[in-house]
Amino acid sequence: MESSTPQSLCLLRLSALGDVTHVLPLVHTLRSAWPQARLHWIIDKAGFRLLEGLPGVDFHVYDKNSGLAGMRALRRQLPKAGFDALLQMQVALRANLLSAFVPAKRRIGYDRARSKDLHGLFINERIPDRPGIHVLDAIGSFCEPLGLKQTEVVWNMPVPEAAFEWARAQWPDDGMPVLMVSPCSSHVRRNWYADRYAAVADHAASKGWRVVLCGGRSDLERSTADAILASMKHAALDLVGKDTLKQLPALLARASLVMTPDSGPMHIANAMGAKVLGLHAASNPARSGPYSDRRYCVDKYDAAARKYLGKPAEALKWGTKIEFDGVMDLIRVEDAIAAFERYRSDHPRT
Repeated sequence: MESSTPQSLCLLRLSALGDVTHVLPLVHTLRSAWPQARLHWIIDKAGFRLLEGLPGVDFHVYDKNSGLAGMRALRRQLPKAGFDALLQMQVALRANLLSAFVPAKRRIGYDRARSKDLHGLFINERIPDRPGIHVLDAIGSFCEPLGLKQTEVVWNMPVPEAAFEWARAQWPDDGMPVLMVSPCSSHVRRNWYADRYAAVADHAASKGWRVVLCGGRSDLERSTADAILASMKHAALDLVGKDTLKQLPALLARASLVMTPDSGPMHIANAMGAKVLGLHAASNPARSGPYSDRRYCVDKYDAAARKYLGKPAEALKWGTKIEFDGVMDLIRVEDAIAAFERYRSDHPRT
């Protein structure tokens, strides 16, 4: 329980972009309760590029390739007096080792059910054990040992006006609804297939929608986009590899609907207020789908559990990933088109 108002807190969450986005409501909760407290956040390079400029937070960037030398260098960046509390929000072994270089009186980590990779050796307090909750709510509960409760979810992602200007310049604001396709996750077994993306995109185009492709600069994202474009009968605007991480949120915010697997862009889009057509088979949308609205998701998680693990989803440990080769075969073109039509039914003007 809280003994006094903390003067300094350190958050440790390195990746991935979706989970980094999930931390923003916690930052809002902490800053609203204790505006005078200094917040420090240990983050990776990609997360920093996304969130640079977040008010009231001092970032400390850790390069995952720098090993122990980088951990020692990070320690020299941190306040010598240490912190009233460390919120250790990542259970991977590297993050656990990194946390040992953070001086803090209270070291708050995950409950035992979520712990792994020796997490318990690096903490002295735990968040409540609440199975069956979304990742964002689990991260939000890190304020509870400090005596707070996250009662509202506010992202306030730091997007500069220049990023919105760039996004507005990509296509005219002519009232045409936009299906944005962000086809790739960093977990390749979560990724759907180019010909199926193309079929859904063509369906949207036939209904008078503008189709926009977005993604990063990796070879996988470029080749996937090329394959989608080659399979499409209609034209699409190809913005893959053309935006920065600061421009991506502004770009996603212009979409009427974003079609994507469980990925960073899914959660960034949700944080920016866009609706998401999420493609879920390898992961459970109730745990890691778009937080605000899952009405337009395709959910084949239970079917995947039965096919690959021989049991229904409700019998699995919460958070189980079903990342098998071919798991995304379970999502048919018809399933995604039905989700798209659910959106159109709820938004008649589109």
